[in-house]
Amino acid sequence: MRSNMKTVFVAGHRGMVGAAIVRKLEKRSDVKLITQTRTELNLINQQAVSDFFAANNIDEVYLAAAKVGGIHANNTYPAEFIYENLMIEANIIHAAHANDVQKLLFLGSSCIYPKLAEQPMTEKALLTGTLEETNEPYAIAKIAGIKLCESYNRQYGRDYRSVMPTNLYGPNDNFHPENSHVIPALLRRFYEAAQRGDSEVVAWGSGTPMREFLHVDDMAAASVHVMELDNETYQANTQPMLSHINVGTGEDCTIRELVETVAKVTGFDGEIKWDTSKPDGTPRKLMDVSRLRALGWKHTYNLESGLKHAFDWFLANQDNFRG
Repeated sequence: MRSNMKTVFVAGHRGMVGAAIVRKLEKRSDVKLITQTRTELNLINQQAVSDFFAANNIDEVYLAAAKVGGIHANNTYPAEFIYENLMIEANIIHAAHANDVQKLLFLGSSCIYPKLAEQPMTEKALLTGTLEETNEPYAIAKIAGIKLCESYNRQYGRDYRSVMPTNLYGPNDNFHPENSHVIPALLRRFYEAAQRGDSEVVAWGSGTPMREFLHVDDMAAASVHVMELDNETYQANTQPMLSHINVGTGEDCTIRELVETVAKVTGFDGEIKWDTSKPDGTPRKLMDVSRLRALGWKHTYNLESGLKHAFDWFLANQDNFRG
């Protein structure tokens, strides 16, 4: 007879989301965590993944592993982005099924939705229009991951679920000066400007576009919440072929509000100038999170408290981001 202890494999535990899920599960007395580095387990190698699952009596899988990058990387290496992500998710999901792992959570991305999806974006927007060109291969792979989960559920009665996060930030984010995303890039720029005593910082665009941001610790909490929902509650709020769940705050802010909050958090008290010759991008990107709210979860970090937490982590680890 099995004890109440469950063995949980977190794939991608060194990434921002995977690390946050590990931090969350490490606090649990009923969880035995299994993680593997890339050198220990090549997730693109089907035989290696199959052998790994056969050798470990795994109860649950959090599939947070992925090949990720910004617009430049997605445009430059589209073949790698679609191939590697398809292989990772196909290998893990099939090996989980083949070794009788009943529960799995697949982590996707809000880029699965059409470029011109109505705002806020509901789960029903999936496959209703053309994707954003710059990350279409990555998005296609993530859509395939959702459909893999749904197909194993429909054919084999598995309980494989999918969550789609909005823009994430927080500990273990990439603060590299050239290829980081908007929040870590802004935190670093404004901090360094404050340290130098600069009188002004120039921000791109008009500041009017609206974006939604979620702290990665909230994403981890939502992931565990969705994974551990009882089947009756989960199935009552999803559909067999539309089963993915948006994860976000359901609230957005203007880029101007974001920049002003970053300045406050980093101690920059100079002037913020807006270079309106630079592009604004999409006017708005917001997730509809009513399905997640109906399942009993809501975020805990607001923008300022979340940015403060992320900035504190950066200060404690900034030696890793020199250059």
